[in-house]
Amino acid sequence: MRATVIHAPGDIRVENLSEPKILAPTDAVIRTVAACVCGSDLWDYRGINEVARPTPIGHEYVGVVEETGAQVRDIKPGQFVIGSFFASDNTCPNCRAGYQTSCLHREFVGGCQAEYIRVPLADGTLVALDGQPDEKFVPSLLTLSDVMGTGWYAAVAAEVKPGSTAVVVGDGAVGLSGVIAARELGAERIIAMSRHASRQRLATEFGATDIVAERGEAGVARVRELTGGIGADSVLECVGTQESMRQAVRATRPGGNVGFVGVPHDVAVDGQELFFSHVGLRGGPAPVRRFLPDLIERVLGGRIEPGKVFDLALPLDEAAEGYRAMDERRAIKTLLRP
Repeated sequence: MRATVIHAPGDIRVENLSEPKILAPTDAVIRTVAACVCGSDLWDYRGINEVARPTPIGHEYVGVVEETGAQVRDIKPGQFVIGSFFASDNTCPNCRAGYQTSCLHREFVGGCQAEYIRVPLADGTLVALDGQPDEKFVPSLLTLSDVMGTGWYAAVAAEVKPGSTAVVVGDGAVGLSGVIAARELGAERIIAMSRHASRQRLATEFGATDIVAERGEAGVARVRELTGGIGADSVLECVGTQESMRQAVRATRPGGNVGFVGVPHDVAVDGQELFFSHVGLRGGPAPVRRFLPDLIERVLGGRIEPGKVFDLALPLDEAAEGYRAMDERRAIKTLLRP
């Protein structure tokens, strides 16, 4: 089968690899209908994360079940499924608490930019649709495997409530999905922080009421100006840098909350500043499995269309161009079709 492999920073190749097999009785093998490039894949592509050896890459997927292990009961061959980037049994105490990405038996689901993938713990990880979806829904359903679920978790972790003010730090696919989430959870005012005209337009379409182009302390000052000098009730941190985290904490009012979902790189939080700010922090790998049933319903019902974050669609064989386009900010997010 064809699969995307990262060999070194900037070196993406599509190669022929062996098709995945059932390794455990709780596994499923799915035929990938669509995959994509995630902003977090760019940490490896840019050499910020070490690439020690050639590695299949990608962790977002939708597809059709081809085969299941002997202990898989709920997921059946032929079903169209969506799953999380972490496999979970969905029965352990952490899963039952809604944190499936901290499942006691979790496994990372990687190598998804490929024609076929193996998904461990299939019954706990995958959610099947009733029948095959209309093609027009596939991009939006694909976002639910990570970016839309992650943006949703950012809003939940930041405790966005009806009538509140939310700030979204980051205008990538996760941040834009966070705008959708904040709107759906009832925020009255949504301030999107973005410097890029195309992303500002999409943020506005998704529900942003204000755009702030400034960054750092200037961005904080602008948010405070827009909120009567107080700060936002909820801030969604969707980047993962020191600057974005500092900006998020300082843009939050006393008693407000930051939901941080950008994978942190060299981020340090000043304990003294946090102590006196009265700002709450919650984040981590988004438990997208918790949100899948609800988000699937919202997509199929036409209530949300997060698939609009895909502004570049390529065949799998052109994955390297998809990475280049996102790295150079010529694309927000690349959809790949095997």
